[in-house]
Amino acid sequence: MAPKRKQTTACDSAATATTTRVTRSSTRLANSTVAPPAADAEPPKRKKGKTTAATAVKPEGEAKSLPEQAADGGKTIIIERSTECSRFKTRAIQVKEGLEKGVAGVKVVVNPEKARRGCFEIREEGGEVFLSLLDMKRPYKPMTDLDMEEVISDIIEKIR
Repeated sequence: MAPKRKQTTACDSAATATTTRVTRSSTRLANSTVAPPAADAEPPKRKKGKTTAATAVKPEGEAKSLPEQAADGGKTIIIERSTECSRFKTRAIQVKEGLEKGVAGVKVVVNPEKARRGCFEIREEGGEVFLSLLDMKRPYKPMTDLDMEEVISDIIEKIR
């Protein structure tokens, strides 16, 4: 059974009637009426989301987009690689370095947009697809069977 309430006297009830209960919401309301927000105060800054290579703001010197770069005479090669394993990354870097050494004036871009899962694809900007391995599952057998030096030399021949 719950304990009985204590009997309050007249002076105790008058003291409790004048004091109010302080809560978080009541203090917030009291503080907001005391100090109104300044009209010239800056609004809070928004958090910026992640930017991709395609949507990133470029400095004035790099204002050209990928199709405009290709129109200047240099070819643009796109390597689309999955981000789920480092094997894709090592092969993409190997192909990029090989193409930049083998062909003068070629631009090699790795993942200009979000890559597909299990994908390793090498293609020319708006044109020919040199290598396309899609929807690979672990252990990525089609990719590991490739001789990357041979693939690089074949692409260089097709570009020239």
